[in-house]
Amino acid sequence: MSPGASSRKRSDVSQKVVIVQLNGGLGNQMFQYAAGRALTRRKGGQLKLDTRAFAANPLRRYELGRLRIVAEIATPSELDRVEAPMPAWWAAVGRAARLFDRRRIPRFRERGFRYDPALGRQPLPLYMEGYWQSERYFGDIAAELRHELTPTEPISPANAPIAESIRSVEAVSLHVRRGDYVSRPETNHFHGTCSPDYYRDAVALIKSRLAAPHVFVFSDDFAWARENLGFDVPTTFVEANSPADGFRDMQLMSLCRHHIIANSSFSWWGAWLNPSADKIVIAPRQWFRAAANDVSTLLPDGWIKL
Repeated sequence: MSPGASSRKRSDVSQKVVIVQLNGGLGNQMFQYAAGRALTRRKGGQLKLDTRAFAANPLRRYELGRLRIVAEIATPSELDRVEAPMPAWWAAVGRAARLFDRRRIPRFRERGFRYDPALGRQPLPLYMEGYWQSERYFGDIAAELRHELTPTEPISPANAPIAESIRSVEAVSLHVRRGDYVSRPETNHFHGTCSPDYYRDAVALIKSRLAAPHVFVFSDDFAWARENLGFDVPTTFVEANSPADGFRDMQLMSLCRHHIIANSSFSWWGAWLNPSADKIVIAPRQWFRAAANDVSTLLPDGWIKL
């Protein structure tokens, strides 16, 4: 291969890169990865991850590294090519500038919470900034993602007995999400939390559809869950994993046959990773305390809003 051909090949690869900005917890990072991964699969590109946000946020950390993802961390030189955020009135000038600077990576910012088909029409290279919380961004590669978004390591010894118990019964995962939803006033004002009545009504609905459900409770606040939730079905509180091993809780959730999720991207993924077409998934109708976000495309078809 001639030097010129080699140079053109490197340029072609760089022109097909998608860099995804990561932020938030594991569930948010999985949405961001999934949307970027699907885009590169359709367009023949290469996925890179921008993890810089975690250096400035002590409450969050990069968590995808323990999963079977197909992506690399973006290099400083690649990130230097990303165009700076620009106000809307500058967008036309920015588009014109990109015609003359083919090394620049355009930035596409999520314009709202609802699924936006415009993402799929963007040419590469591209920098994605947003949360992308809808199956519609990546449903066409669901089977691949259910493999890639699982741990690289097998079930741990501490979790093996729980996994065996889950597989032996009509297991229903139930997720109670509190943590910063309660401790941080601004987060509570935005998200809110699911009430005990929501969980009791969800379990009652499960009982009406299943002969012998067994509920497995996952939570970041077991004291609250034990005090406020009592069900007349067999119940197991899954307390084997520390916050640093939250991906193990998600792995166990995905082994359950059915799911009662919180208003949380974490339990959304715990339910979604279960590939069964017969699963029952119950989700809160009010996902945010604040009603400003359009959540009409957040829940997959067939999930029950309660």
